[in-house]
Amino acid sequence: MRRVKPFPALLDEFLSVLTVERGVADNTLAAYSRDLRRYLAFLEEQGLSSPEKVSLSHLQAFLVRLRESGLGPRSAARTISALRTFHRFLAGQGYVQSDPTSLLRTPRVPRSLPNVLSGDEVERLLGAPDVSQLRGLRDKAMLELLYATGLRVSELLSLPLTALDPTVGFVRCLGKGDKERVVPVGSSALTWLKEYLTRGRPSLTADRSTTFLFLGRGGRRLTRQAFWKSVRSYAGKAGISKRITPHTLRHCFATHLLEHGADLRSVQLMLGHADISTTQIYTHVGRARLREIHERFHPRS
Repeated sequence: MRRVKPFPALLDEFLSVLTVERGVADNTLAAYSRDLRRYLAFLEEQGLSSPEKVSLSHLQAFLVRLRESGLGPRSAARTISALRTFHRFLAGQGYVQSDPTSLLRTPRVPRSLPNVLSGDEVERLLGAPDVSQLRGLRDKAMLELLYATGLRVSELLSLPLTALDPTVGFVRCLGKGDKERVVPVGSSALTWLKEYLTRGRPSLTADRSTTFLFLGRGGRRLTRQAFWKSVRSYAGKAGISKRITPHTLRHCFATHLLEHGADLRSVQLMLGHADISTTQIYTHVGRARLREIHERFHPRS
């Protein structure tokens, strides 16, 4: 067995492996770091300074504390995933002889259906930006591209100029785990992207040399927070009362494709889902909407 390092050093080594060797997404890395720092602080409270002394009872006590603090099933499942990955790393690297998380149960997480807009609501949202203004033109192009491709917001904001081929009509993006995929772009989105590239983006660069497709204030890369606020503002302007985020357009993309006859495998590839069971949630969305329509309009419902 290898000489055991202090917990902070082990955590730093673990996070470095996730980043360099496994290519874990930034959001996942941040969540793991936050969960595990909380966990190590708990172990320190229990007087534990090395991982070989951690037992299943310590893990269970930590999860009980989290549950008492109001942690939901989804967050608990993510925390357990972080704990498992960390302890497997310790065992794999020879810092401990056994993995106490092997007997830990993961709580069942109820799958909630994603919030989806109707076709009319999508049209109103896409029509909300004032395209006579530079920012409005940029946002119009972004919203059109989101709905046309189903990109994640992080993928959208990371797109370089070279990712878009307006003549062929495809966009190339890096998804989770740095997996590359190519997604078709429809004619409406291409029209607005060309308009943004011709009239909008050159005025936003502010003499900066930047490779990102979509730019914020001063020619800098646009942030998730800034775009989220814009989407919320446009939803209000469009008279949409549903709670929506930029991710809502990804849900709309998948649901509307399936409603109009697209096959599940093709939608999975365009969304970049590793497992088709993740994509299947959108078939449930379609059924739920059919049931709602039936109850609203059938005379004997």
